[in-house]
Amino acid sequence: MKLIVGLGNPGDIYANSRHNIGFISIKALAKKYKFSLKRDSNTLSMNAKGSFCREDVILAKPLTFMNLSGEAVKSLIKKYKVLLDDLLVICDDLDLEFGRIKIKPFGSSGGHRGLKSIIDLLESSRFARLKVGIGRPCRGVDPSEYVLAPFNKRENIKEAIDRISDCCEVWLAEGIEKAMNRFNVK
Repeated sequence: MKLIVGLGNPGDIYANSRHNIGFISIKALAKKYKFSLKRDSNTLSMNAKGSFCREDVILAKPLTFMNLSGEAVKSLIKKYKVLLDDLLVICDDLDLEFGRIKIKPFGSSGGHRGLKSIIDLLESSRFARLKVGIGRPCRGVDPSEYVLAPFNKRENIKEAIDRISDCCEVWLAEGIEKAMNRFNVK
């Protein structure tokens, strides 16, 4: 069983924000593979179970706010008995230019509070993460305001979502090494 979790903040006010690229990605994967995300109060998430790329997969969006994402991820892992090697977390990254993606088998939070929450509650950083570049704000713009703002018209979110989807498929079908070799290039 594989678990793909997209990070974001619940609520319409955040729906199209840069910080919600994980939620947007899960929604796109669910649509593509005909998963029906449903609220699950036991796991503090919207999730669905199905299969694609010949793997049983759970897609999930935590219903907690970003900084508490670990609560939902820990509940999902416990309920579905998922190994950390079978977890992929999708999140935004200020340090990558817009649309660039980078998949890693483990690592630090890099200052991302959603990842920090997951690392703290799982007591491990040994899970894959797919970081999606949202770029840096202009000089003088507060990063916390920037990440919570919606994408602008010049940012082609569809291309990024297509690459994220492709990367998830390679991760499922061929493993993290192949995904890194294919997607961690400029």
